[in-house]
Amino acid sequence: MKLSSVATDKVAISLSMLCLLHCLAVPLLIAVVPSIAAMAFTDESFHLWLVLAVFPTSIYALTMGCKRHKQTKVVMLGGIGLTLLVLALVLGGIFHNEVIEKILTAMGTLLIGFSHFQNFKLCQKTSCDDTACS
Repeated sequence: MKLSSVATDKVAISLSMLCLLHCLAVPLLIAVVPSIAAMAFTDESFHLWLVLAVFPTSIYALTMGCKRHKQTKVVMLGGIGLTLLVLALVLGGIFHNEVIEKILTAMGTLLIGFSHFQNFKLCQKTSCDDTACS
């Protein structure tokens, strides 16, 4: 397995978990320390930037992994997770409903993290080849 594939899986997992942590921990931190609300990482633009970082990283890592292990279900699972993240961002902005946004974000990030973990494990088991994903 190429180092770039390993690194991108790890980066994508980290970014997904950072997104989940941001979504779940920031409201708790604001409740405990209200002055945190003035910091830049508490607004919705941070969520947007995280999604913009997760999206290409995940697509690259999952596609490269699929070329090796041929398990398209891993890519589909990651795609569902990415779709949920985008839906959380869009629906959260339209309906201003934080509960829906947090549920979609949590489900999306967990699916993305799980798909990258599976991708990583499957890539370790298979030899490297450059055949296309079937």
